[in-house]
Amino acid sequence: MSNIEEKIATRDRQQIQEPSLYKVLLHNDDYTTMDFVIMVLETVFNKNNSEATRIMLNVHQQGIGIAGVYTRDIAETKVAVVHDIARKNEFPLKCSLEKE
Repeated sequence: MSNIEEKIATRDRQQIQEPSLYKVLLHNDDYTTMDFVIMVLETVFNKNNSEATRIMLNVHQQGIGIAGVYTRDIAETKVAVVHDIARKNEFPLKCSLEKE
């Protein structure tokens, strides 16, 4: 490898950045059932039952809970899926994302 090729390879490696991560947040409301929130966490966010229950209790007690941390595209998709499932089941569950 020539000296020029080494400089180019080194520069390319240094310029690569990891994508920004976003927290997907679930918000408490007075109408969405705890069982529904657990189901959403298990199906949309692939949480096991105990982890889903812990997050659901955070949502219930703290008013908000972190469902997961993802790249922007995945986080936006998860938010849209949660809103779609909630709407189809007639719950006002709110889900948002926040840059980590």
